[in-house]
Amino acid sequence: MKVILLQELKGKGGEGDVVDVAAGFANNYLFRQNIAIPATKGNLKQLEQRKHNIAKREENRVADATKMKETLDGALIKVVAQVGDEGQLFGSVTSQMIAEALKESTGIEVDKRRIELGQAIKTAGEHEVSISIYRTIKTTVKLRVVGSEDELVETVVEEDVEVVEETPEAPEAPEADAPAEETAE
Repeated sequence: MKVILLQELKGKGGEGDVVDVAAGFANNYLFRQNIAIPATKGNLKQLEQRKHNIAKREENRVADATKMKETLDGALIKVVAQVGDEGQLFGSVTSQMIAEALKESTGIEVDKRRIELGQAIKTAGEHEVSISIYRTIKTTVKLRVVGSEDELVETVVEEDVEVVEETPEAPEAPEADAPAEETAE
């Protein structure tokens, strides 16, 4: 069944593309989620009229994706996880954890579904993670997985410690207004 995509569908195409998909997929998912419409003569005619606007939006998306790629390319991201004795993690680092760390360190919000983990990250240390930003635009970031104790040590070392010189205090002199002690004889 031929459909016209209203937004990007990973592996199939982008907005305005006419693609061939299974009828069940189109009826049960694409039409219900407003991701696509049927490729009828009327819809194809409307698509031709909207091609100019779609091309402008596509150009903006590619420019934004390229800018994001330049920002993220080779970035170092730290993820804090529970680490066992020999560097093994309790569980694994998820794409959700990586997305949150990206937002925290760079300020860029990346959808967790765009983060491509080849295999589960289950050890502490540095790993490379690929991020599919838009269609064929991809980048790689370095991920450093540390335990919570390691993180605390690193932040203490990294902080600028301000040294304040203390002046020696003079011995306190008795106050003049203080009443003198009376001695009873």
